[in-house]
Amino acid sequence: MFDNKSILITGGTGSFGKKYASTILKRYSPRRLIIYSRDELKQFDMSQDFNQSCMRYMIGDVRDKERLVQACQDVDFIIHAAALKQVPAAEYNPLECINTNIRGAENVIHAALENNVEKVIALSTDKAANPINLYGATKLASDKLFVAANNMVGKKRTRFAVVRYGNVVGSRGSVVPFFEKLVGEGVDKLPITDPQMTRFWISLQQGVDFVLKNFSRMHGGEIFVPKIPSVRIPDLAKAIAPDLPQHVVGIRPGEKLHEIMCPSDDSHLTVEFEDHYVLQPTIRFYGIDTSFLENKLGETGAPVERGFEYNSGSNPHFLSVDEIRDFNIEAMK
Repeated sequence: MFDNKSILITGGTGSFGKKYASTILKRYSPRRLIIYSRDELKQFDMSQDFNQSCMRYMIGDVRDKERLVQACQDVDFIIHAAALKQVPAAEYNPLECINTNIRGAENVIHAALENNVEKVIALSTDKAANPINLYGATKLASDKLFVAANNMVGKKRTRFAVVRYGNVVGSRGSVVPFFEKLVGEGVDKLPITDPQMTRFWISLQQGVDFVLKNFSRMHGGEIFVPKIPSVRIPDLAKAIAPDLPQHVVGIRPGEKLHEIMCPSDDSHLTVEFEDHYVLQPTIRFYGIDTSFLENKLGETGAPVERGFEYNSGSNPHFLSVDEIRDFNIEAMK
């Protein structure tokens, strides 16, 4: 699907962008793979490892509509990964978060339509479902923009979809490298926000593979949610440092005890497939009559029961301490 195609990744120097670029280069022969981000040092560092002839590095911010339009010329596929993601930082810098996560999403949509890009997938987060923090609220707004953008395409080929998943093992700023850093510094105990806290758990490679598959699955307008396990945060700490005691420090501003990826309020829109869920659009698209019970790959799903909620605290699949340890080791390879 990606052979001889031009692919652009916004926020391409981040953890996801690097893994996505690595995977694309291993499995396909793209004509161009464009890394679009605003940090010249990160681009330079990445170019030392990814220097194939198809690679392009473009400095730019998703807040800059004109630069995005220029970057998307002759592009076939866009993965929109750029975002301000740190929950406390968003609480303290709300306008910065809004400008990047909402207005940046609007600019990506405009650039894709301007250049007749074939398909766009935007990365979302479990925090966008029933959000209680600004980061989650901006990503919910972003999700709505990308879904509604399918009503703006007219006769263009462009289609938009969203992928939503939970905590990525080992990504920048996540809890695993934080705990490992503390252990390396010789702390005598690990800080736990709440002993009941749970999170969805996914590796970078799993996230990349899910996005890749959904380019083939998508009609346009879906929010794709993978079926993934949950972890209990005390179990995670024990998997990383089994001999260290834990102390409770309290939930940070804007944090939830459990995360949700398919809210019960959207159960009438949720379709269950073998390894994922799809949240159907809340709106109808003008001139498009799509059944989201079957995707472009011919996979079929079924509506969930009313009131169904995909919640990290009630997820039927939890990893044990040993499974967390093995999962993390494999994910960090």
